[in-house]
Amino acid sequence: MMNIAQYLDSTYLKTPAQSGLSNEETLQIDKKLVQEAIENGIFAVMIRPDYVAEIKKYIQERNSNVVVGTVIGFHEGTYSVDEKLAEASKAIEDGADELDFVINYTAYLNGNPELVKEEFVQCTQLALQNQKIAKWIIEIAALTDEQIADITKNISNWAEENFSENDLPKIFVKSSTGFYQTEGGKPNGATFEGIRIMLDHAGKLPVKAAGGVRTPEDAEKMISMGVKRIGTSSALSLINKGPSSEGY
Repeated sequence: MMNIAQYLDSTYLKTPAQSGLSNEETLQIDKKLVQEAIENGIFAVMIRPDYVAEIKKYIQERNSNVVVGTVIGFHEGTYSVDEKLAEASKAIEDGADELDFVINYTAYLNGNPELVKEEFVQCTQLALQNQKIAKWIIEIAALTDEQIADITKNISNWAEENFSENDLPKIFVKSSTGFYQTEGGKPNGATFEGIRIMLDHAGKLPVKAAGGVRTPEDAEKMISMGVKRIGTSSALSLINKGPSSEGY
């Protein structure tokens, strides 16, 4: 039987303003994610940068190895390179183990791949120099199949050109933020079709499927396809085979 838990990033990324909760209530949700991760062998928790320091301390107090991930440039990706570097530096200082950057897909769509390359190289370099994992969210719901293939291939090429062979497993391509607003009921997260395109063009880079993985069967299929990590706000449901709802 497949151990899904070891692939999961258990995720809560709503701000207090988005959820209508206080900072303290949000922190309590994050702590609950940690407890669930400890009890169920879930690999990581994925939270907002503001809560990294307190959650890292909470995990250390429990002598746990649960990994702390956070998001950078979230969720639009249009932050400047300097803003992303500053946000990432603070997250590293606070104890984040993994940094999930939203790539500036708007710049890519507007025909400015050099800006996208610059932020990829600089931010990935910062992460790797500090022994962190860098994941790059390309927001597949905003892209055509051809664009998914192209931007994934670009990231793969940039990684191979600028970093060592040993670094490549630490640089992920990730599907989605879970916050992109689609029209007509179209999925805003990972789809099997989108993930297949990413896997076919990611080269030596691992792929993370995020958003929309709602059943254990979906998770197992994604893993069987070659996905190395799954971001979900329904981690326990995927493990316990219960009903699931995605609400990052």
